[in-house]
Amino acid sequence: MTTKARPAAADVIVVGAGLAGLVAAAELADAGRRVLLVEQEPEASLGGQAFWSFGGLFLVDSPEQRRMRIRDSYELAWQDWLGTAGFDRPDDTWPRRWAEAYVDFAAGGKRRWLVSQGVRFMPHVGWAERGGYGAIGHGNSVPRFHITWGTGPGVLEPFVRRVSAAAESGLVDLRFRHRVDELTATDGVVDGVAGKVLAADSCERGRASNRTEVGEFELHAQAVVIASGGIGGDHELVRRHWPERLGPPPKHMISGVPAHVDGRMIQMAQDAGGSVIHPDRMWHYTEGIQNWKPIWLMHGIRILPGPSSPWLDATGRRLPVPLFPGFDTLGTLEHIVRTGHDHTWFVLTQRIIEKEFALSGSEQNPDITRRSLRRVITSRLAGGAPGPVEAFKQHGADFVVERDLHALVDGMNRLTEEPLLDFAQVEAEVMARDHEMDNPYAKDLQVSAIRAARRYLPDRITRIAAPHRLLDPDAGPLIAVRLHILTRKTLGGLETDLEGRVLQPSGEPLPGLYAAGEAAGFGGGGVHGYRSLEGTFLGGCLFSGRVAGRALAHALAA
Repeated sequence: MTTKARPAAADVIVVGAGLAGLVAAAELADAGRRVLLVEQEPEASLGGQAFWSFGGLFLVDSPEQRRMRIRDSYELAWQDWLGTAGFDRPDDTWPRRWAEAYVDFAAGGKRRWLVSQGVRFMPHVGWAERGGYGAIGHGNSVPRFHITWGTGPGVLEPFVRRVSAAAESGLVDLRFRHRVDELTATDGVVDGVAGKVLAADSCERGRASNRTEVGEFELHAQAVVIASGGIGGDHELVRRHWPERLGPPPKHMISGVPAHVDGRMIQMAQDAGGSVIHPDRMWHYTEGIQNWKPIWLMHGIRILPGPSSPWLDATGRRLPVPLFPGFDTLGTLEHIVRTGHDHTWFVLTQRIIEKEFALSGSEQNPDITRRSLRRVITSRLAGGAPGPVEAFKQHGADFVVERDLHALVDGMNRLTEEPLLDFAQVEAEVMARDHEMDNPYAKDLQVSAIRAARRYLPDRITRIAAPHRLLDPDAGPLIAVRLHILTRKTLGGLETDLEGRVLQPSGEPLPGLYAAGEAAGFGGGGVHGYRSLEGTFLGGCLFSGRVAGRALAHALAA
């Protein structure tokens, strides 16, 4: 029996089978282009990091917002984006152009495009990154965080379906276990990739796959799209690019992405002549907890907190205004690393954890991921904490649960290498905060923010606990959660124009090379600037993958 040889050439090679790569491949295939989709991980990892996500998407003036009486607009969203991004460098020209185009997309055709492919959204619009610095500063002025029904897998589903159909018809050739080690070029035009074929591996999604080399490959096309992700899985690379403005890099971090998210393709594109900008812009979370059932090395999960928990530094002092849970991720990160310690603490009650704690990720939200309305109602609105949250409370290495504050502090000190917490300091912070609960008004701005946030009806019903004293025995037990810095997103990357073409340092396109997703800073080499409004990472992959795929399909037809 003879085996038909697989072609080594196509119209386009897409490197990386995550969300951005799938979108680009789907758009190219829809235009009749032949695509080689190359991925070093096994087929089980199709979809990349988007699979693990909560599925939050940034939308502007959506039907979901209007039903909640939220008045949003392109103008308000663009004001928030500019105040958050803080574009201030000469090479912010393309990132700013991408940002303007993306906000226009989020306020216009983004939702229609996704809904036409079967994507649906939860009715409750979340309010992430609330800022707290004034109208033109960082943060979302209104709720814009739309949770996809089905979480990350629900976002991926239409693009996996489209690429799979194109593979059946012969337009897409999926090449798993193909690790790209080099971009090839002829007469200055990028025209292919070369690398090693890795041994088959049956490991489950997210687990480290083998690196056994069993062969070599060289593939050629008219153009290459890099959609290989960022650097968050390589802590040493994160530290190498750590910005001085955020203080010294942390000595200890946990990982929000697997180790293979290592930025290799970004460096290869730079070696081939591509321009990489803003490698010091990055997005790491400050509410990370160690996964009690880890899948990858140093696997961390992010808490999506409501605003009620007092946030203490490693020595027991409350973080300054407006560094409250859910208000300013990078502002909080900067403050933490400058304390000289890499961990902080939430102190809360059972009543708060039941209402306010959610965990980021598809696997931590099985009710929404499996699209079970019954389970959503029973897990989110019934008594007790959601099952995954309760499991972390019982089994997580970072949780302390006690009825007495003194015992709680003792337990917190047992979790650290040296006992940094003084009971009198923690007690003073807790008592002072509790005194502010006696009236419907207060000088404590976190307490004021809690009361203001509860004016948004969906948060009042489903997300924010009624204000109460931490030491109220009826609200207990007391809970402390040790929080780690959790690596996640690369905000800088390959500089691209509004067609997704990778630029050279001269500003001219590097012929034959395109980029999308996190490898391109989600567009332009850094569409977010310094900070994110949240819900914009998946959206950046969708938008940049769509732009690159459509522009390249048009260019090949010309």
